[in-house]
Amino acid sequence: MQEYSNLRVWHSAMVVARDAYQFTADLPNEERFELSRQIRRSAVSVPSNIAEGCGRDSDREFARFLRIAYASACEMETQVQLADDLGLGEREAASQVIDESRQLRAMLGALITRLASKQD
Repeated sequence: MQEYSNLRVWHSAMVVARDAYQFTADLPNEERFELSRQIRRSAVSVPSNIAEGCGRDSDREFARFLRIAYASACEMETQVQLADDLGLGEREAASQVIDESRQLRAMLGALITRLASKQD
């Protein structure tokens, strides 16, 4: 397998995770251990699963972990959107995280498709 830190998708996932952390830093204190914790966990899951998938023995396993990363990105977007809908964070920061995550999911989807075509 290749080195995960050489993948553009991993670098993009790291940016999204950092921006999600910054977004949650501005949430009210009462959300510090609830919604912000969930956002951070799902955000960290994305680059973590990309890295773990790279460490697996096959493209099939790598694709499986990329699908998990994709799902975690969907989860994080939902949580950030909820925080924004509730007026808990900075709207512009929420929009940025969501937009970056959607671009990341497009990259993940393309990579998953490419790996699937190699298996056929």
